[in-house]
Amino acid sequence: MNHPQQPREYDAVLGGNSPSLEGAAVLGGIEGVKLRLKNPDTKVRIAALQQVLNYGEQGLDLVIAGLKDESWDVQNTAYLILIDRTEPKVKQALISNLKGLKLEKIEVVTVNKDGEIIQRQPRVARYFIEDLGNGVTLEMAAIPGGTFMMGSPENEEGRKDNESPQHQVTVPSFFMGKYPVTQAQYQAIMGTNPSRFKGSNHPVEVVKWHDAVNFCEKLSQKIGTPYRLPSEAEWEYACRAGTTTPFHFGEMITTDLANYNGNYTYGQGRKGIYRKEQETTEVGSFGVANNFGLYDMHGNVWEWCQDNGHSNYEGAPTDGSEWLDTEKNTKRKLLRGGSCYLYPDNCRSAYRLFDSLVNYYADFGFRVVCSGAART
Repeated sequence: MNHPQQPREYDAVLGGNSPSLEGAAVLGGIEGVKLRLKNPDTKVRIAALQQVLNYGEQGLDLVIAGLKDESWDVQNTAYLILIDRTEPKVKQALISNLKGLKLEKIEVVTVNKDGEIIQRQPRVARYFIEDLGNGVTLEMAAIPGGTFMMGSPENEEGRKDNESPQHQVTVPSFFMGKYPVTQAQYQAIMGTNPSRFKGSNHPVEVVKWHDAVNFCEKLSQKIGTPYRLPSEAEWEYACRAGTTTPFHFGEMITTDLANYNGNYTYGQGRKGIYRKEQETTEVGSFGVANNFGLYDMHGNVWEWCQDNGHSNYEGAPTDGSEWLDTEKNTKRKLLRGGSCYLYPDNCRSAYRLFDSLVNYYADFGFRVVCSGAART
């Protein structure tokens, strides 16, 4: 056990219990930082980047190199450090790494079991914008590839049997709509708006699965990039954005964070707002993004996925692809995310709803994805 004033292995980065960076630098200065930037522990590498500018131009070069780290969390730290800097080499590095994407500062919140916000974390998200005509645009968020545990643990509040068994899935990088498809976007592509709760910036609803697929096909024809519905694995991976809690913002959901039926509670949580006619809200109106820069992943409207309905995950793909086998399941499709009508536990990252692909309700919507390869 270290003495309270004895530098720990990573004190040259974190400062540890040492009174100053000078006290920690005895472990190697810039060379010690370089070593820590090679550490397999992501938290150690992030801490190194947060201190490295103390070493001038050499430190700045190390931050720029962090843009290519294998971890999106490390990359994100590097982007946050560099986003407002004006040096030519920084601007060039950002242009080179972003490949035409735009950076946007976001705030990610974490709540405790009482639904109280206990952390506000600045992050960045990467987007590109499609022009749909007549002033209507579609923002697509970059989702980095990675591996996650799909499904819910046995002790999760509200867990259903069809969320098991938990299994590891590796998902390639892709792009996903920043928000559910809006009525303005649907109108721009389809020439109609079937929604019950009218509002150009509200999510489109009363949408059948075939309607959502047809939208993707027409959007693809208009833009020249293949668009589609997400696989169920892509949806859950994107929703979780590196988290393992029931919701991407933590252990609890409240009507301050999402649009669901506030007359009901999640676990020991408190009741919330029951909105007029329990209608949809404008996309992004809660201002709550996840680590990938996606909004409204919990509540508001259910979102159609590509996959056929399966009663559990036995035999499910582990590569992030859609699950379309067995003829008996072809008439049932998956929806994710919960809605403004229903209970808070339906909004969990792992919750799965099966419904007929010909059904349409005032809380059935969707968001679109395209592959990372489609942008290269």
